[in-house]
Amino acid sequence: MPLTLPDWTPEAPLERLHLDWLSAAGVEVAMLRLDLIDPLISGNKWFKLVPHLRAASAAGAAGLISLGGAHSNHLHALAAAGQRFGFPTVGLLRGLEQDTPTVRDLQAFGMHLHWLGYGGYRARHQAGFWERWRVLCPTLHPLPEGGGGLPGALGCACLVARVREQLSGLGWDDYHGWWLAAGTGTTLAGLVLGEAGAHPVYGAMAVPADHGVAQQVGAILHEAGVGDSGYRLLDACRGGFARVDERLTDFIRSSEAASGVPLDPLYTGKALMALRQAVEVGHVARGSRLLFVHTGGLQGRRAGLLGQDGAHRASLSGSPSAAIECP
Repeated sequence: MPLTLPDWTPEAPLERLHLDWLSAAGVEVAMLRLDLIDPLISGNKWFKLVPHLRAASAAGAAGLISLGGAHSNHLHALAAAGQRFGFPTVGLLRGLEQDTPTVRDLQAFGMHLHWLGYGGYRARHQAGFWERWRVLCPTLHPLPEGGGGLPGALGCACLVARVREQLSGLGWDDYHGWWLAAGTGTTLAGLVLGEAGAHPVYGAMAVPADHGVAQQVGAILHEAGVGDSGYRLLDACRGGFARVDERLTDFIRSSEAASGVPLDPLYTGKALMALRQAVEVGHVARGSRLLFVHTGGLQGRRAGLLGQDGAHRASLSGSPSAAIECP
């Protein structure tokens, strides 16, 4: 039977961020704590997911099928939502089978997993990729990697209004821009749409430039019929996606100790470090008030990338899953 759209509108608090380097530079930052909306359906993922759930419901789909890696915040939120709200989910995963905290959660939440290998996962951008899965899983609605595309961006556009409703609680009457991590660029594009040119949006890219963030943001804005402007992308990947060096680790640990805010080493930690670098070289003017988005999703932290005991590979050889099982 078709899935029923959940009646759930989570709230995210806007909180001042207290760090010595901000105070020294005379810069004020308020953090939108999307990590606090829910213990499992964390961060920006829910806002990107809602429009796709509407489309799936309208199409009469029973559930959703999507893509991600072994530490995917997106798949984790999708699987948790499926369990909570009673619709089936399928995950198509990058690489060979691995045992990680995230993968164990996906299985516990009831998501059916299929490992595509690396070549099979790269094929996700090819025309006709979804045809096979539409045949194998005809009752499921395909969801782009990361909940991307214009629907996901429109789901994030509402964050602008939600933040503006909370400004008075900070004693602010306005702000000078947004700062957030960019993985696919979907949330950034949503903020650009929500702002409609009123304030700039700065995206600290957690992936290298050749991952196509600029092209994806441009395509979303073009599809929405708006100009490709109002934002700036900055390199924050520190040499590659999921690259974690000692400086980043030390920065995250000291920032957490000072602020009490948990950070992940893939997205929010790198974005905050990039903001500090911009502040210290004077690219952020004294007296600026910025909105920083904590995009949630701490799966990379659970993977042991900050030095904790984390994931281990369950299989270093073999082929992608051959047995196809769809609900």
